[in-house]
Amino acid sequence: MSQQIEFAPNISVDCVIFGFDGENLNVLLIEEKDIGQGMLRKRLPGDLILRGEGLDAAADRVLWELASLKNVTMKQFHTFGEPDRVNDPKDKKWLELYRKNPDERVITVAYYALVKMADFSPNPASFAGEALWQDIQEVPELAFDHNEIVEVALWKLQRHFELNKSGYELLPPKFTLNQLQQLHEAITQEELDKRNFRKKVVREKLVEATEEKQEGVLHKPARLYRIKKSKQD
Repeated sequence: MSQQIEFAPNISVDCVIFGFDGENLNVLLIEEKDIGQGMLRKRLPGDLILRGEGLDAAADRVLWELASLKNVTMKQFHTFGEPDRVNDPKDKKWLELYRKNPDERVITVAYYALVKMADFSPNPASFAGEALWQDIQEVPELAFDHNEIVEVALWKLQRHFELNKSGYELLPPKFTLNQLQQLHEAITQEELDKRNFRKKVVREKLVEATEEKQEGVLHKPARLYRIKKSKQD
C-alpha cells in the first residue's frame, strides 16, 4: 500500500519567477484547471509544504509539480501571514475542493527568481491547467493575496539590483550598452535617458569595453562590452 502524502496545513510556499526575454520583464503564472464551476483563476506557483519537508525543497518541488521547471535558483524574500489572506469567498470554493482543511489559516514563505525566458519552457502540471508568462505591467487580479506578493517581490528585486546589480548574470557574455540599458529598464520599470545612462555606466566601472563589435546586424555595429572580472567574482 502506498504511503499517503501528508501536507502541513498551515505553511505554504509561493514562487515569483520573473522572466527576462532580453527586453521586458514577465512573471510566471499558472491558470488552474477549469473544474466547471466558474473558478478558472490565475495565481503564482505555490502549495502547502509536506510534513518534514524543508522550505527550499518545497519551493523546488512546487515549481516542478506545477510548472515543470527545474534548477531555478530562488531567493527567499518575505513571509505573508495576514489572518484573512485566504478568506475571500472566491478563494474559499477552491480551497474546499483542493484542501483537506480549507478553513485553516495559512502562512506562506515567498521566493523569487529572475531567469532568461529562452532557457525555460514551463509546462502545466498537477492542478495547473496552463503555465504562462505575463507582462509585469499587465498582471490581472490573482488568487489570494498573490498580487501583493508579486508587488513585494518586484520591490525586493529592484532593491537587490540597486545594491549589487543582481541580475547582470542574465546578460550574454558580451553585450551592447543598449542591451544593458534594456535590462536596467526591465528591472527598474523606468525609462532611462540614453546619454545619462551611459555616463552612469562609465562612472560605476562595472563593465568594460572589448575590441569586438556586433556581427550580422543591418545597422551600424555597436561595441561589445563585458562585466568586469571583479563584478563576476
